[in-house]
Amino acid sequence: MTAVREVPFSLDAAGALRTLLGIMLDQGWGGGDWDLEHVVSLDTALDALWSPDEWLAMTGPDRVLPLNIEDVALLLAGMAFTEVASEDLPWIDMVRWTSDFLTAQLRPHWTEDEWLAVGGRSGRPT
Repeated sequence: MTAVREVPFSLDAAGALRTLLGIMLDQGWGGGDWDLEHVVSLDTALDALWSPDEWLAMTGPDRVLPLNIEDVALLLAGMAFTEVASEDLPWIDMVRWTSDFLTAQLRPHWTEDEWLAVGGRSGRPT
């Protein structure tokens, strides 16, 4: 496992990631190949960053979540899945924008060599 990095998140970004993790859980319970414990662990960690009142009001300061490259690889794989699954839906442009945005926000915390060491699961846009 690679070094943990402190990754900053706004409450809105964390909410979007929790939605993604929910999609991944839905797919996992339906026979997908996600590591469900890892997905639940990330969702729990994001949820714990803000109080229930902050989540309800969707207001609160940015917070930092320690992540390792395997966490980010899982999130980027979930985004890639969601993008492919949404290809024929009217909101595909928003899904693609979100995928590109998250990749740009998450991937640079690790070097190219570190991404290659995890088997090339870089979430690199094509």
